[in-house]
Amino acid sequence: MIIDVIIPAFNEEASISKVIDHLPKDKIRHIVVANNGSTDNTRQKAVEAGAFVVDQKIKGYGIACLTAMAYLENQEIKPDIVVFIDGDFSDYPEQLPLVTEPIEKNEADFVVGSRVMGNHQKGALLWQQKTGNAIATFLIRALYGYHFTDLGPFRAIRYQHLQQLKMQDKNFGWTAEMQVKAAKQKLRCKEVAVDYRKRIGISKVSGTISGSIKAGYKILFVVFKWALR
Repeated sequence: MIIDVIIPAFNEEASISKVIDHLPKDKIRHIVVANNGSTDNTRQKAVEAGAFVVDQKIKGYGIACLTAMAYLENQEIKPDIVVFIDGDFSDYPEQLPLVTEPIEKNEADFVVGSRVMGNHQKGALLWQQKTGNAIATFLIRALYGYHFTDLGPFRAIRYQHLQQLKMQDKNFGWTAEMQVKAAKQKLRCKEVAVDYRKRIGISKVSGTISGSIKAGYKILFVVFKWALR
């Protein structure tokens, strides 16, 4: 199966090449880094590491992912599976086969790498992340009947289903929107345990009180928004 990887990145010059280097190249075709208005050398480091780079100056996790998806849509041969992973080296890129295996075995259409189920380094998951995850996944279970333990960024989905989701969120609500829509469309969803470590650099979201509040509000808004549609 053809597997492409999308990495949204904003000012990740210290980590982006590590993420790219640790991805199992024998498993994947394209690595697409969505350079989200970085003011450092993220773009150059990604190119030097062998990735394709698309630029999106408008800030936002979701819009960066959408920009990379547009790149894949322009490829003559489309991927079978798209993997999303962050550019901060908090995930373990070499665990990609764990995330894609259920799809490759036709056991799932959408797989979330759960940091909650896996081993996470002390201090890697901050209290605000744990709390936000717990609330959001509880609401998804209550409203949609799908059991998730995490909104983790390391995830894989069949390309055809990714297109069907018609993703819209341009910032913090991206991961929640994907899981909610997957539940609403009755996709075969599965979680696998992935490991997690402290990111390189400071998080643009959970690293600040204001960022955490904005992200938490947006995630809850997205969960309820799609419940009413």
